Amino acid sequence: MNTQSRWYMTLMYALISCILILPRPAPAQRGEPQLVKPLRAAPSLTGAGEWINSAGPLQLANLRGKIVILDFWTYCCSNCMHILPELKKLERAYPNNVVVIGVHSGKFATEHNADNIREAVLRHEIEHPVLNDPNHLIWRRYNVRMWPTLCIIDPTGRLLARHEGEIRFPALDRFLRNRLAGYRKMRQLDETPLRFELESHVAKATPLKFPGKVLADETSRRLFISDSNHNRIVITSLDGNLIDVVGSGAIGKQDGSYQACSFNHPQGLALFKQSLYVADTENHLIRKVDLDSRKVSTVSGTGRQASVRPRPGSRHLNSPWDLCLHKETIYIAMAGAHQLWKLSTRGGIAKWFSGNGVEDIVDGRLKSTVYGQLGYASYAQPSGLATDGKWLYVADSEGSSIRAVPLRTGATRYVQTVLGTSALANNRLFTFGDRDGRVSQALLQHPLGIVSVGQRLFIADTYNNKIKMLDLQSRVIRTLAGTPQPGNTDNPPRFDEPAGISYAAGKLYVADTNNHSIRVLDLNNRTVSTLVIDRLPAPNPAEPPTAFLLPGSKTIKFEPAHIQAMQRQLVIDVQLQLPVGNKLNSSVPLQYTILQGDFVDASLIDKLQILETDNARFNLRVPLRRETGQSRFELAVKYFYCQEGLESVCRVSSVKFAGEVHLSSQSGRKSLQLRQIAP
Repeated sequence: MNTQSRWYMTLMYALISCILILPRPAPAQRGEPQLVKPLRAAPSLTGAGEWINSAGPLQLANLRGKIVILDFWTYCCSNCMHILPELKKLERAYPNNVVVIGVHSGKFATEHNADNIREAVLRHEIEHPVLNDPNHLIWRRYNVRMWPTLCIIDPTGRLLARHEGEIRFPALDRFLRNRLAGYRKMRQLDETPLRFELESHVAKATPLKFPGKVLADETSRRLFISDSNHNRIVITSLDGNLIDVVGSGAIGKQDGSYQACSFNHPQGLALFKQSLYVADTENHLIRKVDLDSRKVSTVSGTGRQASVRPRPGSRHLNSPWDLCLHKETIYIAMAGAHQLWKLSTRGGIAKWFSGNGVEDIVDGRLKSTVYGQLGYASYAQPSGLATDGKWLYVADSEGSSIRAVPLRTGATRYVQTVLGTSALANNRLFTFGDRDGRVSQALLQHPLGIVSVGQRLFIADTYNNKIKMLDLQSRVIRTLAGTPQPGNTDNPPRFDEPAGISYAAGKLYVADTNNHSIRVLDLNNRTVSTLVIDRLPAPNPAEPPTAFLLPGSKTIKFEPAHIQAMQRQLVIDVQLQLPVGNKLNSSVPLQYTILQGDFVDASLIDKLQILETDNARFNLRVPLRRETGQSRFELAVKYFYCQEGLESVCRVSSVKFAGEVHLSSQSGRKSLQLRQIAP
């Protein structure tokens, strides 16, 4: 065992011994959170690791008056991913009342690194603070047993309720709605909006954004790329010339033309003739791109996530992650259900193909008749598929294993483990590392991608940041490129959580996810290069209109003012009276917009403008189209302020000033003075 693998294993066994019970992904639950009795003060969040999406450490005491929801998660976990959209709905439904804090208690060694968590926060578009809990300190304080777990803290700082497993927004909404009314009646709520320093505020735009999968077609010399976080499919030549872009870039499930259609974080791809099949993962759909008509249609799924135990004939899917074509059948890695499904290219519904639905690495017969049936194969979040025509090979990510599924028909078929943990009596989902050699001794860490070439399997060993080759004849695996440390260089070759891999014309094409790029590994000379895609801009989907003023904002009416324009500008002197002990957040520009004013330059009406200042008193200079006349004038200002010494908790407020302004060269007043007291 090499030093790194030994360290991984030692750390995991130590963790298990500390918490006395093996953490595990939770099965989906459908009930409301369960009340904790008796109510007690919520344990603190101090002593763990780094804070992400926050300007600094957060204290529960500084969040009094808010419902705080702690989301214990780990970024490899599909169940954890499933509740993120539900939490986002909750945050948008109760923006002034609910604060979600993600507590990232990582499973894999790679997931303990704050930089990797930061990338996951961006990849999953998380908009709330996240605390890195690498040693499971906060996990143990809250007696958490599984991912995901929600712990709900009331406005007075007491632990109110908890929920293990997946949960949908309606259940959370029902639980909170009446309680919030009671807290409001008792005046226990602080309904001032908060603002946190999100990683997305400083992230740079890139042509590709977290590409998840790639498919190389040697016959047509085309490359199909799932540009996952741009919600589109990019089509290029094998050498990077842009051919087409499928999808508007907006999140959605609209069918139609390349420009009008939309996806939700697509992943796996399969090509059958002139039809490109797409695993539209977060829509829980299989889509078909007609490359001739340039139209997109939905061929499987309803857009609703299937339950953990789908009924026979159910049309719902559960996070389809990868696709693989064999003859006229599309095989689907149904990561959210821990199963393999299949879909005919001739039409019909997707059907359960293999796996009893239990998350594990267990060999056995192909397909059980009921959920959890013993003697049948179990998978653990299958995320990559490949075939040599006889076997379907599976990158079974949560078990860090490579599985082989027979495609022949007739006799009883058994799923086998080529490399992995199925022979272990326990800890099958917690045995991982970075060890080459004989497959009986080798270790991987959360592989997401796989491709079959002759008697070789090429594997994207995602959390080890490596590309590896497994020889099926010698039963030996070795590293071709990459290092345990993430990086973004061609020489020496370094990757950052590569998740997709494909082959064409002697080269491997790798979706280097966290590096937002496609890398090319030439198998003849073992060199790595980065594919440059000409003329590929980041998408710019239309954003839905949002109100500038926050709900509940006050309108300050001022008396009719006679003002003299200065050099064809209206000078406005604004004074914000912040609460005692507070200051403007200098890292976040103040925002303002002119809502009304006949004499104002028309291009400025409703246009968002910013002013960088840390002074609560400031001047604005508004260009005018005329220097005389009168009009109703309205100015809206949004600003961000925080308590001195507590910059991590930033509050948001907005105000509208409204009144009559008379412009006259005879007036002795040179500026419009506006005054407001912050709540």
